[in-house]
Amino acid sequence: MDLHFELVWFDSFGAKSSCIFVKTPNVSLIIDPGIAEMQPGYPLDKKEKMKLREKGKRAILRALKKASLVIISHYHHDHYIYEDISGYRGKALFMKNPNVFINLNQRKRAEDFFLKLRESLNLEERDFVKGKERSQIFDPREHIKLALSRDFGDYNKRRSELFEKGHQWFEELVKFWDGLEEIREVDADSIKVVFPEGKTYKFGETVLRFTEPLFHGVEFSRLGWVFATVIEYRGKKLIHTSDLNGPIIEDYTEWIIRENPDILILDGPPTYLLGYILNKTNLQRAVDNMLNILHNTKTEIIIYDHHLPREAKFRERTKPIWEEAEKSGKKVLTAAEYLGRRPLVLEISM
Repeated sequence: MDLHFELVWFDSFGAKSSCIFVKTPNVSLIIDPGIAEMQPGYPLDKKEKMKLREKGKRAILRALKKASLVIISHYHHDHYIYEDISGYRGKALFMKNPNVFINLNQRKRAEDFFLKLRESLNLEERDFVKGKERSQIFDPREHIKLALSRDFGDYNKRRSELFEKGHQWFEELVKFWDGLEEIREVDADSIKVVFPEGKTYKFGETVLRFTEPLFHGVEFSRLGWVFATVIEYRGKKLIHTSDLNGPIIEDYTEWIIRENPDILILDGPPTYLLGYILNKTNLQRAVDNMLNILHNTKTEIIIYDHHLPREAKFRERTKPIWEEAEKSGKKVLTAAEYLGRRPLVLEISM
């Protein structure tokens, strides 16, 4: 296949990440080159978790060296390396827009990252792109009409309350964005930075497409927004979804079905947070949406990993998906399984 991909590091290897390397005859790129150690409840001691994080970081840095283009879908540490930016030198960075559709925490991380770029690469004012209009802010409810139309029975009242609070939070964020000092794109010899949401880029016969900002998980999640990436080459298509958590939102599921990719890198619901951040209704939504994808796409390979294998019961809690995949002959695999291994959490929980 002329659209080649490598699974660099994923949660099923023992540290948090969803990093892939993709190469076509026109471009070599890495998506979400970041890593973080597993949560306190993961069944390893702190020392072993740190070892796995460092092992994963070394693998990501090796892959980063091979890439000319870097895609960073958002500013959570398991999606970009932030301590040392030297690995980004000489590359083109396609990064989440830090000026809009971003929460306060990720905005601060973006500011820190761009300050490191300026200082480490000796960037000057002339290296920052001027005169571009700020990205348009839209009401996110316009993009989730399927989710809004769903009837959840007894949960409807609670859901309406959460939506009302969520939209109030969004309106406060809009005021926050309006008052920000703009972080601008970079066009320098040492590095290029663009904010690609909603745009298409062509490199010879390779096409990169980026979605508009998407909720990080459930509607109005306080975790903020991400973007998903579509890579096409000569009729082959790969999608990397970043952190859609399942996907939980039905409109994002329908988008994946319309795209009908050959390869889908899809994060799952964070079952280790069931009863905390993830409730049973939204877990069921994620399961139903994944079944919808299985039934209505031709997708040959689905890597179903990030967030899921952080606890040993992830298969039990998403059981209908794995059963349907086996029944239909679809390849739904964790990254470890794709490489012929068992997810680490299952190995150490035996």
